[in-house]
Amino acid sequence: MKAKLSVFSLLLMMLCETAFAGWQNDGYYIRDGYYSDDGSRFTIGFRGGISLAKAKMKNEIGTLEADYWMNKTTGSVITKLAFSNSSDDPDNYIYAGAGNIATLPVRKDFSKMAFTAGASIGFTIPHHQQWRLEAGFDHIAETDYNETPFLEGDIALTGGDLGLTSGLSAHVFSSGVTSTVTTDVISVMAFYDFFDGQQKQLNQLVPYIGFGVGYASSKTTLKLVDTYGDLSEDRDLQNYGTLDDDNVIVFADPADNEASVSSNVALLGSFGASYGISEYTFLDFNFRLMYVPKITWQLVNGSAYRDWFAAKDMMYTNFMIGLRFEF
Repeated sequence: MKAKLSVFSLLLMMLCETAFAGWQNDGYYIRDGYYSDDGSRFTIGFRGGISLAKAKMKNEIGTLEADYWMNKTTGSVITKLAFSNSSDDPDNYIYAGAGNIATLPVRKDFSKMAFTAGASIGFTIPHHQQWRLEAGFDHIAETDYNETPFLEGDIALTGGDLGLTSGLSAHVFSSGVTSTVTTDVISVMAFYDFFDGQQKQLNQLVPYIGFGVGYASSKTTLKLVDTYGDLSEDRDLQNYGTLDDDNVIVFADPADNEASVSSNVALLGSFGASYGISEYTFLDFNFRLMYVPKITWQLVNGSAYRDWFAAKDMMYTNFMIGLRFEF
């Protein structure tokens, strides 16, 4: 958080220094008392609205082998833990082989809505008053991603006792997740306002477009549940929780650990329109797009961390209304 505030403070100082130069001396007198305005203005804005977040979810487990048994009669496949805890006759099952859970796809992609709010400070460029440069901060509120089963698909099994010359493929499910994500973006953006003259017209819409880059910091939490018993046999995963009476891992509660943080360079684009309600005050109607390459969710237990899944190519589409002051 200190790092984010430091970056934002530096950008703010740079913008203010340039802006105040034009704000304090926004024109000059020439012959016969004629006053010339260079068009520079100090700007500050506040906004809020709804953010629609979409991303492709990817399995980031790495390598994780699980053993499976097959029912000789029905052909159904169960995990080693389910086999060990089953009340059925063990002779009804045969070892089907081991499979890598890391090859399974995530069952559902990320698509959520959240509240968002932000603020910007900047200036219009002297003698090029259609251009605005702004440093901004946007906060996208906590969004949840909960899914059971989390992974689903066909998995290749090898080393079984079926006597097959080729590998067996089985359709399996794995785990359940309860998770959250919160994203903050510090940005520098350039805007172009489509109007003629020294200042924006009042009582009419003035369209604009914008683009920029930023720093995105996403905090994530993850609660994992071994719903199907394919995780609890793994020695490494046992470091992230405790075994219950049925030898099922109870994973650590996220509330007992710090959130994981993903840092990215973000790309931003914007379009919208402002409506002048006074010489210095404008209503702002804004669509702001924020692209974040990757947000990662991790298992956390004390000092132990392990990547579990990630949102690739996260796109935040923010629909916002605000106020902007130019003076």
